[in-house]
Amino acid sequence: MFRPKLPDAPPVPTTVTTQQHVQAPAVPSAGRPVAPYVGLGVGAVAAVVVVGVVLTALLAAVAVTAVSVAIAAVVLRSLVNDANRR
Repeated sequence: MFRPKLPDAPPVPTTVTTQQHVQAPAVPSAGRPVAPYVGLGVGAVAAVVVVGVVLTALLAAVAVTAVSVAIAAVVLRSLVNDANRR
């Protein structure tokens, strides 16, 4: 009653045909040299890496500052509570 009816397995093909695609070799255009574009790509990658390093350093500085402020708040709260008890 509660058993699902499974579909029949599809028949396995007996012949396998493979098609090979042959691409024509790319012909570089004689009008534009490739070297300036490669240099531009390297510069862009270097800029992204530098920006990533700077942002990571800023994030680390913010984290260290947050930890030090939290510690200072705990110490000040302890001093204030200790002074109020006396």
